[in-house]
Amino acid sequence: MSDDLTYTTLDPPPEPGGAPPSGSRTPLVVLLAIVLLLFGGLGFFGHRVLQRLDAVDEHLAGLSARADDAAALSEHALERAVAAEASARAAAEGRLLAEAESAEAHEDADVAREEADAARHQANTALHAAAEARAEAERIRQEADAELNRLEQALGQVAETRRTALGLVMNLGSDYLKFEFDKAELRPSDRELLSRIAGILLTSSDYTVSVNGHTDDVGTVEYNQKLSERRAEAVRDYLVEAGVPEGILSVTGHGKSRPLVPGTSEEARARNRRVELGIVNTRVLYGREARTSR
Repeated sequence: MSDDLTYTTLDPPPEPGGAPPSGSRTPLVVLLAIVLLLFGGLGFFGHRVLQRLDAVDEHLAGLSARADDAAALSEHALERAVAAEASARAAAEGRLLAEAESAEAHEDADVAREEADAARHQANTALHAAAEARAEAERIRQEADAELNRLEQALGQVAETRRTALGLVMNLGSDYLKFEFDKAELRPSDRELLSRIAGILLTSSDYTVSVNGHTDDVGTVEYNQKLSERRAEAVRDYLVEAGVPEGILSVTGHGKSRPLVPGTSEEARARNRRVELGIVNTRVLYGREARTSR
């Protein structure tokens, strides 16, 4: 071998317990720096990646919340739509019902108007009929008054006759029918008087005659009651004999309960022994009853 070859001399290894040579530490430091840089870069980038992942999770969470909100809103909107549809259906049904009720109300109103018209017509008819009835009643009353006036004048020429609210009262006392004490028989002069009265009554119509017997104060109530009835029956029987219809005659005995004049003298007692004829125009009574019933 040539002497020109150059020999590289390696550093001897460090002695145990001694410090490494300065030239051997440089690559180790560089390597360590590189490793540190690598780990530092990886840590930085890892941190960034983790941040990005957290951001993505937050975004996904937000999207999920928004989706949930959207779903809730959609469900609420659906409920509102269902409620609106139900309300619309109810409104339509209500409108149909209202239209039906309105039509029925119009029909009822028409019926009510027709009934009111009929009632007014009936009322007018009733008023017209009432007016006619009043006019007829007034005509009857005037005719009856005229007839009573005629009878009063005619009977007044035969016996004592007075006008009352219901008609005429004819007093056949001692000056006309001379009933003896405790007697009920008619004398010939009494019969002649009753014949004249019957003749006057037969010229009229629409009347009733009540025959009322009376006595004086002598005797018991029971006896005088019977005696007054016999006297009234005697007059009634003769009037029927003279042609007066029996159906218009009624008989009543009053005994001594209604004296014509007070006192116990013979003159007073003679006047109280009497028979009175009550003459009532039935047309006046019927007209009065008709007006009362209306």
